[in-house]
Amino acid sequence: MKVLEHKWDPYSLKLRLTIGITVFSTLSLAGLASWISMKFQQIQISNHKENIEYIADRFPNDVEIYSDMVPVHEGLERVINNRTDKNIFIWVEKNQQVAVASSQIRENPNFFSDLLAVNEVASTPQLRNLDGRYWLLCKTPLQVKSENLGNVYIAQDITSDQTVLLSLLRSLILATAIALAIKILAITFYINHSLRPLKRISQLTANVSVESLSEAQLHLKNPPSEVKELAETFNQMLMRLSQSWEHQRKLLNDVSHELRTPLTIICGYLESTLRRGNNLSELQKEALGTAAGEANRTVQLLTDLLDLARADNGSIHFQQEKIVVNHLIAEIVTMVGQYSQHHIEFQVAPEELEIIADHDRLKQVLINLIDNAIKYSPADYPIIVKAYRKDKSAVIEVCDHGVGIPLSKQDLIFERFYRLDEARNRSGGTGLGLSIAKTLVLGMGAKISVKSQPKKGSIFTLEFAQ
Repeated sequence: MKVLEHKWDPYSLKLRLTIGITVFSTLSLAGLASWISMKFQQIQISNHKENIEYIADRFPNDVEIYSDMVPVHEGLERVINNRTDKNIFIWVEKNQQVAVASSQIRENPNFFSDLLAVNEVASTPQLRNLDGRYWLLCKTPLQVKSENLGNVYIAQDITSDQTVLLSLLRSLILATAIALAIKILAITFYINHSLRPLKRISQLTANVSVESLSEAQLHLKNPPSEVKELAETFNQMLMRLSQSWEHQRKLLNDVSHELRTPLTIICGYLESTLRRGNNLSELQKEALGTAAGEANRTVQLLTDLLDLARADNGSIHFQQEKIVVNHLIAEIVTMVGQYSQHHIEFQVAPEELEIIADHDRLKQVLINLIDNAIKYSPADYPIIVKAYRKDKSAVIEVCDHGVGIPLSKQDLIFERFYRLDEARNRSGGTGLGLSIAKTLVLGMGAKISVKSQPKKGSIFTLEFAQ
């Protein structure tokens, strides 16, 4: 039996575990990276917001203090100049007219025009992206001594800090991707290593056959507890199967042996009665003939079963010796020709072809194959037996022009009790002949194979190494 081949299986446990853990890890790392980036941004912006909110809260009071000493307009300018720096811009707007602006705004008219174009400025600092620069922008009403001076606008340029944050976030994303790739590789390796005992169980059980059932055991090195329990369960099952097979084989052997002797006696009495029954009617002769034929067929079936039982028990002994194939085939062709109406051709090279095999067993196999060819071939087509040398092997072929065997069923014809539908209607065989032939051929250290096409015939090939 071939070891199971592992192909891409979308329903495999390995793939499911790998995908499941990978998706969970990806979501976990992505969620963690997103949370860290949000916290960084919140911390950075919150510091700047506190500064702007402090300026917004203090601005009216500062203007009022200065207005006690100087005119309001001049005090407003002094407060703006004191509160602004290279990143903080402050201006006062009333009735869509900029009343007072800081020197920073005057020196950067492009920034100022972008800031003035912003609509719906909130009273709390909000982050805005203006032409690639990041601003925190808010406004608050400005009243000094019950006089409404308009709205004071405060804007802080945080582009440099935001650029550093974005660079940090890109580095974080890259690090997360690298960590995720390493984690996926580690997960794949770990899952593959963890499932290795299951793969080993699959390989061992795939090689279990009827012949090795009694010796089949699963031995794993340091498996997990669950896999160890599974292996022990398999071993117990294999033991029960082996015992059941032994009981079945023993029963088959005993029953075949016990039934063959009385059936042989019955068959002998029936044939003897037919030979001496001069006073029997035609109907009685026909009935006795049918009974004798069925008895013979049953005896042959029991003989075949005994042969298979001996093969399974390993009690068939082969007397391997040097055989001249030319002589053996000539003997078989002469013997078969005496009871068959088919013409049997013998095609063999002039030189002697020698092989090492059991004479009687090989003779049994060839008679079986020739008899099989006769059953399934028309009477006007010959059966051809060939023998020749091929490289370092000796090859024997039995060729017929019979019904043929479909390609899908050619691997099954050597199974026990298997018969094609066409053959079942024509021959009345037991379905054990080819199985016995294969058992004997393999026991002699040779190979047997078949090539066939429906309605064109079959070629059974025996190959002996030399």
